[in-house]
Amino acid sequence: MNNKVIAVLIGGFAGGVTFASFVDFGWPFALFLAVVAFALVLGGRVAAGQTAFAPPLLIVFIFAFAFGVLRLNLSDTHTFDPVLENHLGSQVTLIGTVEGEPDERETSTRLNVSVRTLRDNGKDLPVNMKVLAVVPVYPKFNYGDNIEVKGLLDKPQNFSDPAGKIFDYRAYLAVSGIRYEISRASARFLDAGYGNVVVAGLFSFKRFFLSKISALIPEPHASLLGGLIVGAKRSLGQNLLDDFRRAGVIHVVVLSGYNITIVAEAVMKFFGFFLPRFFGQAFGALGIVLFAIMTGGSATVVRASLMALLVIFARAVSRKYDIVRALFLAGFLMVMQNPKILIFDSSFQLSFMSTLALIYVSPLIEKHLKFVPEKFGIRSVVTATLSTQIFVLPLLLYKMGELSTVALPVNLLILSIVPATMLFGFLAGSVGLVSLVMAFPFAAISYGLLAYELAVVEFFSHLPFAAFAMSVPLWLMLLWYGAYAIIFRRLRGGKPAPAIPYAGIS
Repeated sequence: MNNKVIAVLIGGFAGGVTFASFVDFGWPFALFLAVVAFALVLGGRVAAGQTAFAPPLLIVFIFAFAFGVLRLNLSDTHTFDPVLENHLGSQVTLIGTVEGEPDERETSTRLNVSVRTLRDNGKDLPVNMKVLAVVPVYPKFNYGDNIEVKGLLDKPQNFSDPAGKIFDYRAYLAVSGIRYEISRASARFLDAGYGNVVVAGLFSFKRFFLSKISALIPEPHASLLGGLIVGAKRSLGQNLLDDFRRAGVIHVVVLSGYNITIVAEAVMKFFGFFLPRFFGQAFGALGIVLFAIMTGGSATVVRASLMALLVIFARAVSRKYDIVRALFLAGFLMVMQNPKILIFDSSFQLSFMSTLALIYVSPLIEKHLKFVPEKFGIRSVVTATLSTQIFVLPLLLYKMGELSTVALPVNLLILSIVPATMLFGFLAGSVGLVSLVMAFPFAAISYGLLAYELAVVEFFSHLPFAAFAMSVPLWLMLLWYGAYAIIFRRLRGGKPAPAIPYAGIS
């Protein structure tokens, strides 16, 4: 398909989703747009041989825009539950199943509970809605557990940060289909085995793997390693998280696209080493899918995993891997599945924009960094860090309102050793499944690397000029990116992004 047509289709669809996210005209508006586009098609046929009513690409854009509006409206068909609505502000007893991994914090655990029943004066009323339950750290619950939750039922409330910026917490939770919450809940285990067997098995293996890491490596190093390898949702403590944020390396704490790149390449090389090409690619793809599920399937992980799968597909059919098409196709599929992530999921936005920076901005910056040595990948780290920092800066300032001035040196000092940290950490956990004694040498090396990374973060984050508050409004962010588009287009001279091999997926 022509690149222009693909761009118009995806752009129109994204535009429709964006429009419907802010303006609620409902599905009739989508139908109206589709009728307009169809009328333009008919008008063009009637005017054959004369001046057409509208350019074909405009008609395609309107159809795609209408589809985007319709898709967003279809995702909003289940926004409330009548039983829960009647009990808002009341103490309730809910029975449901834990979905996804529990999100463990310092003083509490957040559970996404798929509620089936509300118990009211001995009567069980049917419910079909997700509820966020904030429960004590103990007792611990797992994916698929059937539990009873008690507490004050309410709807999520938006709040403002110290700078006065309003965070749309309600929309943030709606991305996961959550419309209600119990902020101070008590929970009781009923029974287990209500989740998907494969997902439950992957989560169980993940917990067992992390238990071996915890037995070998002390905290907070073990939690950091768990985040690097398998995206473990374990609390590092708010103070340490703030240090990573001020140092501009918060992406290291969670499983970012950079980590997924390392894992995906390792999986493909591992299976490709001792299996025939086809089976190596098939098992590599399966390994990436299972790993994405095991890590919790965040927007960043899904986007990077989809791009890795497209790499495997391109190799299987002997086609060039066009990273631009892969990025936009991955984004399109993700927004199709859950249209709310386009506007309300910051991790999706930052991941997408960071990858765009690596594709379009990195080549422009790298040619001016010839003085930076290539040894140990220093130039590539500097280039990637500068590119992403420059390109995502408007979005970061709009979303987070904080600018790190030490991000470049910290990324330079840390990112080059992250692959080694993950390798030795993985070996420590894997060998530890058999013998903790045999795993100790790998754990010792991993611990040393983790200690170095934490020391770098602590030193730079505590500098008085490490970060400062700086928030920008939406209109300024859009204007900023408009200026970027003009500047980068002129610098590139209209050249398209190259079709390159699997690289730079972050």
